[in-house]
Amino acid sequence: MRRYGKHTDEDDVRVRPGRKGSRPRTHIRPKHEDAAEGFVLTIDRGRLTCLVDGRTVTAMKARELGRKGVVVGDRVGIVGDLTGAKDTLARIVRVEERSSVLRRTADDDDPYERVVVANADQLAIVTALADPEPRPRLIDRCLVAAYDAGLEPLLVLTKSDLAPADQLLETYAPLGTRYVVTNREELADGAAADRVRERLGGRITAFVGHSGVGKTTLVNHLVPDRQRAVGHVNAVTGRGRHTTTSALALPLPDGSGWVIDTPGVRSFGLNHIDPSRVIHAFPDLVPGTEECPRACSHDEPDCALDDWVAAGHAEQARLYSLRRLLSTRERREGD
Repeated sequence: MRRYGKHTDEDDVRVRPGRKGSRPRTHIRPKHEDAAEGFVLTIDRGRLTCLVDGRTVTAMKARELGRKGVVVGDRVGIVGDLTGAKDTLARIVRVEERSSVLRRTADDDDPYERVVVANADQLAIVTALADPEPRPRLIDRCLVAAYDAGLEPLLVLTKSDLAPADQLLETYAPLGTRYVVTNREELADGAAADRVRERLGGRITAFVGHSGVGKTTLVNHLVPDRQRAVGHVNAVTGRGRHTTTSALALPLPDGSGWVIDTPGVRSFGLNHIDPSRVIHAFPDLVPGTEECPRACSHDEPDCALDDWVAAGHAEQARLYSLRRLLSTRERREGD
């Protein structure tokens, strides 16, 4: 009878027969020093389209990467067939260190963190001034995520022919956030794309926004030879169909930068955000935190920032903006 538990001995151990002369497995992984450099353009059902030496190459993640994720914007090492020919498949064997990571959670109580894009250095937050109505709470959340990731935010306000931009811009003026205001006529004749393009040179810019704000339409005008499908917004509910289902990196026609079109979002969870990092987007307020109590939320009676502002080192509007952004993590978007 076969014995189990603490009474087993070597006779009870089943040995899987191997092929004669086969070498034992090793934990030493190949370094792939000859791997080519690639840039991940998009991902579709486990297949990654990468740019390698000016060619688009289809690849899959190598087994040795384990659970390490690969996202759009990643710089990777690729081996295998790099011709880009039809039905060829290369392997991604290495993910280079990321300079930035834009992340979100599905909701504030969702512990699962999703990486939206890697290595971007600017976040274009696209919102319509009407049809659908602006959602300042979503803008605030995107700003917090941008500051946390170290990205410079850019507000892109569309459909100014339907509603003025003054009130919304006044809300974000204390942040010093750069912005571009466009209307539908300018979008049609290319003037809107030209003004936005001036803000994109030399940068990798991720575009985010909820459905119907004109994000993908704008990207289509920025990169006219790579058209993506656009959807219709219901005039009553303000909701539209998510026509962009996966992130896609596109080079600007003049080669001066990249735009990354991301799927439309209905919410932007901040469960992953460390509030202590958001303060670094306010360099005029950072010195004032030296006298704050330990683990200060910067919105409590003993916060030293009130005295810092009262002494004239920074404007009250800046402190209000900081506290408004920090509070977005505690408030759901619809509140």
